[in-house]
Amino acid sequence: MEQITLSVPDPIVESLPADGEDAARDMREAVDGWERRLNRAIEDAESDDDAAGAVVDVLERFEERWEQYDDFVAELRAWGQSPIYAMAWRDLMASLLRQLYDHEDLSERIDRERHARMVSDGIRPGR
Repeated sequence: MEQITLSVPDPIVESLPADGEDAARDMREAVDGWERRLNRAIEDAESDDDAAGAVVDVLERFEERWEQYDDFVAELRAWGQSPIYAMAWRDLMASLLRQLYDHEDLSERIDRERHARMVSDGIRPGR
C-alpha cells in the first residue's frame, strides 16, 4: 500500500477568525502526526489487509471525533458561545475522512475491511 498524505484544506483555515493562527498551527501539527502514524502503521503491517485495518481504525476515530465536535457546536451555541473552532475541527475531521477515501485504491480496501468487520461482529447485511 502506498504512503498516505493528508492536509488541512485552505477553506478550513480561512474560516478561522483573524486570531486563529494558533488553531491553524495546531490543526497542521495534528494532521502531520496522524499522517505519520498512519504511514508507520502501513509500513509495519504484514499485509495490505492489515494496513487497511489500521486505516479503518483511524477512520473510526475520526468519525468519533467528528461526532464529538458536532455535539460541541450545539452545546456552545446553547451557552451563547461561538462554535467557530469546534466547527473548524469538525470540518477537518470530515475532510480527513474524505481524503482517506479519495486516496488511490484505498476506498475499495476500506469498504472491504468495514464489511468484514460487520460480518465478524455478527451483523449480516440484509437481515
